[in-house]
Amino acid sequence: MKLLKAAVIFVLVPTPTPAFDPLTISVAVGSAAVAWRLFSSGSWFKCRFQECCKKNNTLNFRALKAQLDNRLFGQHLAKDVVLKAVLGFSNNPSPKKPLILSLHGWSGTGKNFLSQILAEQVHPAGLRSKFVHLFLATLHFPHQDQVKLYKEQLQNWIRGNVSACPSSVFIFDEMDKMHPGIIDAIKPFLDYYEEVDGVSYRKAIFIFLSNAGGDLINKAALDFWTSGKRREDIQLKDLEHLLSVGVFNNKNSGLWHSSMIDKYLIDYFVPFLPLEQKHVKMCVRAEMTARGYVVDENIVQAVAEEMTYFPKEQKIYSDKGCKTVQAKLDIHEDLVMGDTKASG
Repeated sequence: MKLLKAAVIFVLVPTPTPAFDPLTISVAVGSAAVAWRLFSSGSWFKCRFQECCKKNNTLNFRALKAQLDNRLFGQHLAKDVVLKAVLGFSNNPSPKKPLILSLHGWSGTGKNFLSQILAEQVHPAGLRSKFVHLFLATLHFPHQDQVKLYKEQLQNWIRGNVSACPSSVFIFDEMDKMHPGIIDAIKPFLDYYEEVDGVSYRKAIFIFLSNAGGDLINKAALDFWTSGKRREDIQLKDLEHLLSVGVFNNKNSGLWHSSMIDKYLIDYFVPFLPLEQKHVKMCVRAEMTARGYVVDENIVQAVAEEMTYFPKEQKIYSDKGCKTVQAKLDIHEDLVMGDTKASG
């Protein structure tokens, strides 16, 4: 009983507490408020040390144009269409839907290159950014018997990432190898809805890359050449409808009978023209410069001549574009290094 009383008395006896003057309290509260602002999501201070999501879609148009002019060769149509599409989307404070681009052409013509340049303009870390997402059909969606699972996973992934960053960029490569139906799972996110289940997708960018339609593009380019017309005279209207219909009816395309085409949700079908030898040479020079080598035109010519061209008789277009330029240049590494040392 005594112990209980003692315990009660102990509890009831007031204990001294340190007193704080009003100034000290104000400083403490102010410091806490400043710290909260500095380290809150999206604060300028926090974003100096880690990547933050952009709050708007504003892009540096001149920087994007300079990158395309200096790094993407032989694709006047792709440059023009993408610049106009991105500028219009970027300047619109309240777009009605996400920007959706579908890039088509043979391997090595610059589709991946352009998508990377665009991603870097939206999020400077590019493909390393946690807000840029690259999907490869053969890696991420390999099994036809798991299409239903892939569709659910894809919806959840995109919903979660757009919730975290409205200006997310999604790149789907190898669309010509994607099982039909998978991509239609994200159709609700691409439509003209203000929100879907509380999430707005209107500031996101979706880019599809595909070899499908490449034959149609190559034939159109060759027809222009045969008729004596300049390559630069090819316009989007000469190819876009042909391309959209061809891809829609191509069973070897992830967009085969896709509701995204049927409902006109893809903003632009962007054709990538086959590259001529002069464009291959531009790729070689750019690669040599990127490696810090002195550009030797003899080596440029040698690499370009080692590429294979079509049609068989005229040999106008590189059948691999610039895809194997790096590997071809490696063969000439000793000569290139010798020239570089000599000039040094």
